Amino acid sequence: MSPTEIKKLMEKYGIAPKKLFGQNFLISEGILDKIIKSANLSKKDIILEVGPGLGALTFKMASLAKRIIAVEKDRNLVKILQERLTEKNIKNVEIIEEDILKFETINYKLKTKNYSLIANIPYYLTSALIRKFLETENKPQKIILMIQKEVAQRICLPRRSLSGGKRSQQIKMNILALSVQFYADAKILFYVSKENFWPAPKVDSAVIEITPKEKLPDIDEKLFFKIVKAGFSSKRKQLSGNLANNLKLPKDKIEEILKSIGINPKQRAEELMLEKWMDLTNFIWREADLSQNIK
Repeated sequence: MSPTEIKKLMEKYGIAPKKLFGQNFLISEGILDKIIKSANLSKKDIILEVGPGLGALTFKMASLAKRIIAVEKDRNLVKILQERLTEKNIKNVEIIEEDILKFETINYKLKTKNYSLIANIPYYLTSALIRKFLETENKPQKIILMIQKEVAQRICLPRRSLSGGKRSQQIKMNILALSVQFYADAKILFYVSKENFWPAPKVDSAVIEITPKEKLPDIDEKLFFKIVKAGFSSKRKQLSGNLANNLKLPKDKIEEILKSIGINPKQRAEELMLEKWMDLTNFIWREADLSQNIK
């Protein structure tokens, strides 16, 4: 749909895009087609879509997939979608008015590996949404999302690329990026400039594909994330201080551990890649007195 068509439709229903819900409507047919091509849909596929908006992506997927479950929080858009589906006689799309973070997959028979999550989501949802579907028992077989470009670059940062190069050093790790790399494999499919939306957001986007791992790292998951969260507790402080303060361990002991596994105690959490966090977790896990104190 063009901006003019979107405006006319919204005028008809007396509504406007809501900043609170991060509503930026994709207006490029070319980008929609690229998303569809990347998804490689077939009549066997069940799709969970988040934030269908006015249905631009929804209607395209409906013609190719077996079933679409579209979860939309905005009651006004739900009404528009339902009326448009009736007008177009589309019967394999179910619109659910709900907050996706409260959505229970099992209620809609969405079980591990029998559905895909495909969506152009509001930026504010990114971290919570990805964590929800990677940590749930009923994981999708794949996740294709349009998210903020900078966030996509962090999530898909090659594991060892912080070691050199000006460009790689500008991209810093965070808890979301480590979580995705722990639970899944991720890659950037393509970039999308802000001019492809109405209203245009302030930043560019990227479409990423996240594929949950068949087997998670052989590590104490709870301990791993407790250590990661401790490390990121204060962004401006050095890693050794954050770990000592939040894990309630002597700082000299933490510094000794970090040095033993090749980590500079003066580094910050954002500079460490997944492997080093796993090394740190494994070291602490082997030291019974340390792991018991943390748990």
